[in-house]
Amino acid sequence: MLEQYGLNEAAHLIQVALTPVFLLSGIAALLNVFAGRLARVADQLAVLNAAIQKDAASAEQNEQLRLLRRRSLILDVAVVLATGGTAATCLAIMALFLFALSNKAIASVLLLFFGLAVLCTLGSVLAFGAEMVLSNRAMRRRIAFHLPLSWHRHRSD
Repeated sequence: MLEQYGLNEAAHLIQVALTPVFLLSGIAALLNVFAGRLARVADQLAVLNAAIQKDAASAEQNEQLRLLRRRSLILDVAVVLATGGTAATCLAIMALFLFALSNKAIASVLLLFFGLAVLCTLGSVLAFGAEMVLSNRAMRRRIAFHLPLSWHRHRSD
């Protein structure tokens, strides 16, 4: 069957197969960001744990622990979804090569895997956004904790 493909067809197949590589690069960048965020959560948790070991945990420290836990869970979801997107993209590339020789059902299989990759990537980005919102909320709480009471009575948000 390989003999049926000429140079132009083989070149086109390679071009089509390289297109998902851009999605893989984007997902890799997302995973790098997620890893950085997880490292930040771990660093904050280490500092918090050191403070708690000196004294009993305060209500504020307990709330920080809950937020760090939530952030880490959301990041777990983001990482799993991005990984699923990567797997689906790889499956789409594999399907392209496997079905290219016979041209049977290639469109539906590629659309399924590529669509799954895009949905997983979208889910990971949404999870990352939620984690960022929680992170920013925690920072605002820490900032507000140190502001005078008069500020709390007059704030507009």
